[in-house]
Amino acid sequence: MAELSSNRLLDALSDEDRAAVLGFCSRRTMTVNEEFCAPDAAIAAVHFVLDGIISAVSEMRDGRSVEVFMIGREGAAGVEAGLVPARAAIRMTCQVAGSCLSIDAARLRFLAAARSGVRETLTHFQTGLQHELERSAACHALHRADQKLAKWLLRCHDRVGGEVMPLTQEYLASMLGSQRTTVNEGAQALVDRKAIRYARGRITVLDRGALERAACECYRAPVGSDLPDDRV
Repeated sequence: MAELSSNRLLDALSDEDRAAVLGFCSRRTMTVNEEFCAPDAAIAAVHFVLDGIISAVSEMRDGRSVEVFMIGREGAAGVEAGLVPARAAIRMTCQVAGSCLSIDAARLRFLAAARSGVRETLTHFQTGLQHELERSAACHALHRADQKLAKWLLRCHDRVGGEVMPLTQEYLASMLGSQRTTVNEGAQALVDRKAIRYARGRITVLDRGALERAACECYRAPVGSDLPDDRV
């Protein structure tokens, strides 16, 4: 049996396909704010996350931004370039430090062309991301700040593996595309529910069940590739 990688997308491959991909991967450390691709730049590598989080952020000309999806050990950043040559439409940066397995995008395209299992698994994940983007558009327009914040914190919590997350108001506002005052109101609503403790730029999950009850319906909607994710 081929060695498992701790990345669920890779581990969904057959032993033979996984071994073929891992043979061309290199392990690297991810540091907070490290950039993996910039808007309109060619995607040169695909990064399979082992631990930590990579954020995909859409940016406006006036400096505003919003996170459109996040990737933890359930997936990979830049996976579209493993299927066809691609340029990034958004910026991808490390949100939570960790590690990943990186592979040259052209090499992964070669493997996907030669191995149907690799191609189908990458396509399935990419399709799932597209579905998540479509749902996110409705979520941002229709759901309250506290609901969206609860959903976002749950997705972080799923991937971080700890109760404490170093997240400032400014960072949360950027990720959620909201004003700092709106984020503060949403966080206070979750504090009042005793779901979280929020102080000095650190959020501690006190009651995950309460946080789940506070989140909008989008948290429980299918996300990513529908491969088993990190939810508890």
